[in-house]
Amino acid sequence: MEQTEVLKYVHLNDVHVSLGAKMVPFAGYSMPVLYSNLIQEHIGVRTSVGVFDVSHMGEFVVKGERATEFLQYVTSNDVSVLIDGKVQYSCLPNDKGGIVDDLLVYRWDENEYYLVVNASNIEKDWNWLQQNNTFGVEMENISDRLSLFAVQGPKAIDTLKKLTDLDLDSMEYYSFKSGTVAGIGDVLISSTGYTGAGGFEVYVWNKDAEAMWKAIFEAGSEFNIMPVGLGARDTLRTEMGYCLYGNDIDDSTSPIEAGLGWITKFNKEFINSEFHKKIKENGPTRKLVGFEMIDRGIPRQHYEIMDAAGNIIGEVTSGTQSPTLSKGIGMGYITKEYTKVGSEVYINIRNKYLKAVVTKMPFLK
Repeated sequence: MEQTEVLKYVHLNDVHVSLGAKMVPFAGYSMPVLYSNLIQEHIGVRTSVGVFDVSHMGEFVVKGERATEFLQYVTSNDVSVLIDGKVQYSCLPNDKGGIVDDLLVYRWDENEYYLVVNASNIEKDWNWLQQNNTFGVEMENISDRLSLFAVQGPKAIDTLKKLTDLDLDSMEYYSFKSGTVAGIGDVLISSTGYTGAGGFEVYVWNKDAEAMWKAIFEAGSEFNIMPVGLGARDTLRTEMGYCLYGNDIDDSTSPIEAGLGWITKFNKEFINSEFHKKIKENGPTRKLVGFEMIDRGIPRQHYEIMDAAGNIIGEVTSGTQSPTLSKGIGMGYITKEYTKVGSEVYINIRNKYLKAVVTKMPFLK
């Protein structure tokens, strides 16, 4: 008999249901995919402010005298450049030439860090880090105790400024502060997000999550703040050319192929660094590129990418109809001969070869 997956629920599951959200299984959780209308939610974030409940994400605390040394070894980016209160995008390389996960590294101080990982990989990442912890660091998985709200869009700052004395104006991109927000203490607020629309992410203990959610919506009511589902989160991140684990990067993709050379630093040794260094030196045989449809059509994950003669040269990893650009856009790995911006390629959409052009990312300039 086939085993059915036991879904987990975010702390505010009942709130989303009461708001009429369409709930779907995602990364082992029941998650809101949309509340009203995908295009409306997408445009709301681009033009004003929207809130995503992304409490399914995982959070690990890493501390100890050798915490920095440990993270230098298990992540591809250079942790040594971080100062207290800064965040870094990175990935966990595996020992087979691929990526265990992409993640955020938050530095509290030189002996304490905070890692934010993808929901679908919480257990895998935890086991991988434990397996490689020959540095005697202490680790704690606090994923189930925290809620995380991404307050995104140009009006996110005006919304959150009503709720806190923390100086949000001076916060640089990829930095964080902790303090009191909406009268709730011990809140972490970071100038991060995966939409390209600006904004913040708010980490709050589950016991305070509902009060925080209500306070944010009250503060943003004058800006027509709206709850936003995973559907718009996907179209927003695709417009920015941001990788999604499981689509554009996985256990078999090198960060060099994925265009993540900027988070892969060879001034240090990390797991399997020699392998990726060789790919960088020789140039990858395939690369993740962005493309825009010239013919009408919506590219989807796993669709074939062809050359003019009908040879398969790659595969779509992410694709959608862009609400902002009103055309089909996508990302995919293709052989290096076709990766030049301006190259014409064809997407096999239901046995029709539709023309597209390789373009620079982000799609949204």
